[in-house]
Amino acid sequence: MNEISSRARAIRIALVGNPNCGKTALFNALTGSHQRAANYPGVTIERKEGRLTTPGGRQVSLLDLPGTYSLRARSPDEAIARDVVLGRVEGVAPPELLVCVVDATSPRLGLRLALELKRTGRPMIVTLNMIDIARHRGIAIDVEKLAAELGVPVITSVAVRRGGTDALLAAFDAAPSGEAQRLEWSAPDAAALREAQREADRLVSACVAIPDKRDPLTRRLDAVLLHPVAGMVILLAVLFLMFQAVFAWAEPAMDLIDGGFSALGDLVASTLPEEGAAGLLRSFLKDGLIAGVGSVLVFLPQILILFLFILLLEDFGYMARAAFLMDRIMGGAGLHGRAFIPLLSSFACAIPGIMSTRVIDSRRDRLATILVAPLMTCSARIPVYTLIIGAFIPDETVWGWVGLQGLVMFGLYAIGILSALAMSFVFRKLMWRKTPNDPFMLELPDYKWPRARDVAIALWQRARAFLRRAGTIILAMMIVIWFLSSVPRPPEDATEPAIEYSYAYAIGNAVEPVLRPIGFNWQIGVALIPGMAAREVAVASLGTVYAIENAEDDSTELGQALAGKWSLATALAFLAWYIFAPQCAATLAVIRRETGGARWAWFTFAYMVGLAYLAAFVTFQTARWLGAG
Repeated sequence: MNEISSRARAIRIALVGNPNCGKTALFNALTGSHQRAANYPGVTIERKEGRLTTPGGRQVSLLDLPGTYSLRARSPDEAIARDVVLGRVEGVAPPELLVCVVDATSPRLGLRLALELKRTGRPMIVTLNMIDIARHRGIAIDVEKLAAELGVPVITSVAVRRGGTDALLAAFDAAPSGEAQRLEWSAPDAAALREAQREADRLVSACVAIPDKRDPLTRRLDAVLLHPVAGMVILLAVLFLMFQAVFAWAEPAMDLIDGGFSALGDLVASTLPEEGAAGLLRSFLKDGLIAGVGSVLVFLPQILILFLFILLLEDFGYMARAAFLMDRIMGGAGLHGRAFIPLLSSFACAIPGIMSTRVIDSRRDRLATILVAPLMTCSARIPVYTLIIGAFIPDETVWGWVGLQGLVMFGLYAIGILSALAMSFVFRKLMWRKTPNDPFMLELPDYKWPRARDVAIALWQRARAFLRRAGTIILAMMIVIWFLSSVPRPPEDATEPAIEYSYAYAIGNAVEPVLRPIGFNWQIGVALIPGMAAREVAVASLGTVYAIENAEDDSTELGQALAGKWSLATALAFLAWYIFAPQCAATLAVIRRETGGARWAWFTFAYMVGLAYLAAFVTFQTARWLGAG
C-alpha cells in the first residue's frame, strides 16, 4: 500500500496505561463527543473507540484500552488490554501504534509497562501525562534522555488543558502507517519480571528527579481521611450527605417533571372522549404511557444526584482511600479490599459493579463480590424507595436538622450494605472456608479537582442510558401492562370496576395466595412479574394499574393511591422485599457471562428470592403485631 492511500484511511491507535494515569481523560480530550462504547466480542468488558482528525488532516481511530499494570494479565480487564495490543481479539483490528500513557507524578509503574510494550515490537509513543501537576510538585523529568534510554519518542501531555494534547496530535501526524499484524508473545518468567523492575527503577533514577516529600496537600488530607476513626466518621458522613441530597436537592426538579406529565395527562383527558375507540386510545395514552413511563422518569433527578456524588468521589481520588478504610471490615466478612469499589459502583447499577470485579485477581474473591453486588441498593431501586417513603413517611425533621425521609433512605442503603457483608461471611464459611485471603495492595492516587467537562459527559451518558431504558424496556412493559389491565372490556351492565374483568386481575388473583402471607395484594403481584425485566418497571406497572382502577378520579397521584389502599405493614414489607429481590434480568445475564455459566446466576436468583420473601414476611407480620396492619 503506498503512502498516500495508507494515510487516507484512519490509522488505528491504542491508548495503554495503568489505572488512574489519566488515560480516559486524555481519550475524552482527543475525541470529544466523537466516541462510542460497546463490548468486546464475547465478553462484557467495555470497549471505547473514538474518531479524530489531526491538525495535519490525518484520520485517527483511537481505542481506549482497559487499565493494566502488566501484559501478564492477572485479571480479565488486563487480558483484554494484552490481547488487543497483540492483535488476538477477533473482530478488533490490531493497533498500528501504541500510546503508553504514563502518570508523570508517579512514573515507575508506567515505565515498567512501557518496557513490556516495547518488547512486543509494536510501534509506540510514550506520553507523560499530568506533567503540569508533576512540575508543580517539583518533579523534573529529562524527556530527551528518557526517550534516548527507551529508544521510542517521549512527549508530554496535559489532558485537562487547552493545547495540552498538541504534541501528541503532532506525533500522530508523524507516525508511519501500515497494516498491523498479530504478534507472537509469551509471558515473562519471574527472572524477566525482576529484571524489568530493576530496569524501570534505573530509568527513574537516571531521568526523573523526585522531591523527598509528597505533595503537602495530599499528606495533610490523608492524615485525616485515612485515620482509622476520623476517616470512618467522614466516610459515613459523606454517604449520609449523599442520601439526604437524593431527597432534598432533587425535589424541585422532580416537582417540575411531575407537573409536566400531569399537565400532559390532563391535556389528553380533555381532548379525547371517554367512550368508544377514542376512549380506549385515551386510556392507553393517559393511563398506560403517561402514567406508567412518567411515574419512573420523575425519579431521574435523584438518580443523577447519586451518580454525581459517585463521579466526584472517583475523580477527586477519594474512592481508593475509602477502599483502604473498608478493607478491615470487608476482610472480616470474607471480601477483598478491592471489592469496595465494585460494590460502591453497584449503588449506581449492579451491572457495571459486577463487571468492575475484574480488577480483583483471585477468582474466589471476584466470585464472592459478584454474588453480593446485587444486594447493594442500585439506582433502579430509587423509584421504589422514593415512592413508598414519600407516601408513608412524613416529610419532617428529626433531631432538629435531619430529614426523616432521607434518614429512612439511608437506613435502606445501610441494610443493603450490611446484608452484602453478612451474605459474604456466610458464603465464606460454607464454600471457601479453607481459602486464605489475598493481601490488599492498591496505589493511592493523588488528590485532584474533578474536571467539570468530564463529569458532565459522564452524567449525560448515564441520563441517556436511563432515558433509553425508559423508552425501550419500560415503555414495552407498560404497553403490555396496559393491555392486560384493559382487556377484556367489561360488559354493558357491569357493576364491578372495569379492571376486575381484565387479564391482569386474573393473573394477580392467581399469584395472590402465595403473596398474601407477606401482605401483598393482587396489584403488587401484577407489578412484580414485569418487574423482572427491571426493578423500576414495578413502579410504572403500579402507576398504570392504579391509574386504570382510579379512572374516575384523575387527580389521584400514585403515592396517594397507595397511601389510601395499602397498610403501613404492606408498605414496609414491600420495601423489605426490594432490599433483596433480584428483579433485574440484565444483572442475572451479566452474572452468567462473568462467571462463565448459568449455575451462579441461578444460585444468585434463588438465594435473593428466598431472602426477599423471608424479609417481607418477617417485616409484615412484625408490623401487624405492633399494630401497623
